[in-house]
Amino acid sequence: MNKTPLTITGAEKLRVELHRMKTVERPNVIAAIAEARSHGDLSENAEYDAAKERQGFIEGRIMEIEGKLSNAQIIDPKLLDADGRCVFGATVDLEDMESGQTVSYQIVGEDEADIKENKISVSSPIARALIGKYAGDIAEVQAPGGIREYEIIDVRYV
Repeated sequence: MNKTPLTITGAEKLRVELHRMKTVERPNVIAAIAEARSHGDLSENAEYDAAKERQGFIEGRIMEIEGKLSNAQIIDPKLLDADGRCVFGATVDLEDMESGQTVSYQIVGEDEADIKENKISVSSPIARALIGKYAGDIAEVQAPGGIREYEIIDVRYV
């Protein structure tokens, strides 16, 4: 199976979520099922059905996180030596050639992507256009409104 790239921060967030699911969510849903069982007839017990459904979701999420972590290739951007090239984990400062607006993105794994935190997925169109380029290069990104050009101002490994 292919290894999935994750930054150290992304892996830690998954570990925290896994710990919460196992130590808080799972015991809570078990208690909710026990409570609902005590109400008698399970065939018409909506609380029981809802708790069992929640339990299925929690167990599925635990398995999903464990799978991702066991299949992860954890990369520390600070330890990268890519000679100024855009690679997974790099933080890239860009200037939109049309508007002159500047923006900074970190290229991260799919599970870590959060545009509000300026973290873009390695499989996103903009990240795919940036990978392998250096500061001073122009990246052409196929956007819904047409091709957009970005100049790479700086590539940092933080």
